[in-house]
Amino acid sequence: MTKQTQQLRIGLIGAGPWAGMTQAPALAGHPDVMFSGVWGRRPDAAAALADAHGTAAFTGDEGIDALFAVCDAVAFAVPPDVQAPLAARAAAAGCHLLLDKPVATNTAAARTAARAAEDARVASVVFCTLRFASQTAPWVAEQAAADGWFTAHAQWLGSLYSDGSDSPFAASPWRREKGGLWDVGPHALSALIPVLGDVTTVSAGRGPADTVHLVLRHASGASSTVTLGLSAPGEAAGTSLVLLGEQGRVELPDGWGDPVASFRAAVDALLEAVRTGQPDACDIRFGVRLTEILAEAEELLVRAAP
Repeated sequence: MTKQTQQLRIGLIGAGPWAGMTQAPALAGHPDVMFSGVWGRRPDAAAALADAHGTAAFTGDEGIDALFAVCDAVAFAVPPDVQAPLAARAAAAGCHLLLDKPVATNTAAARTAARAAEDARVASVVFCTLRFASQTAPWVAEQAAADGWFTAHAQWLGSLYSDGSDSPFAASPWRREKGGLWDVGPHALSALIPVLGDVTTVSAGRGPADTVHLVLRHASGASSTVTLGLSAPGEAAGTSLVLLGEQGRVELPDGWGDPVASFRAAVDALLEAVRTGQPDACDIRFGVRLTEILAEAEELLVRAAP
């Protein structure tokens, strides 16, 4: 039985740059949320973020369980393969889940977390930004409602590792290890799958640095190509998604808006799932499917390596 109060009590696991920029201010400013606390691996980071938003700080392994005990739901801003086992632990404690993408970079870990959520009957939402941002979410829904798509071309190129980059995310060990496939790949898939259908076949090839190229076939019969990377020159970085079909040529709107507002929309989706008992389209099961597709692409790249 999930713990419940009038306001949903949501805690935050993670006290790094993304938590400070997005999750913490979104939770602190949401009228239907009581921001229950922040857990961080580093006590000073957890304390600083908690103090900034008037909530409690938790640290250490025992602090994780202490945070779960005062929460109805938990948001995550930690590396994916740290997130998945903690999500399973949170679900077992009766907490709903507001997960970051990807859920995990390991298929077994993602599935284990999903089973824990199902067994505990807790709601879940995976924060795929495009599905919650004010400009892009309606666009995805509109294209998903249309028929006759033939093909699509998506490009997600970041410049985290280019000369002169000052991105705080460049210091992230998991991004350095896993590259654009896992960091920005979920963004592309989260927009393509609702429109073109589930991915039925995957081909993958390497480009320069961490860049990868995917060719996907979808359940609708349409195909898509996807280019992903974090090491592009600054002048080459950018995002685009173009759909082609009976509707003509349709392009994803520029700009994703304020990430804090987008995360608040994800919180709203979790609140709705908790209230109605109806799963959100971006729940943990969708997150598992993203992991499965990306893991298949990664395996193809490994096999093809000289």
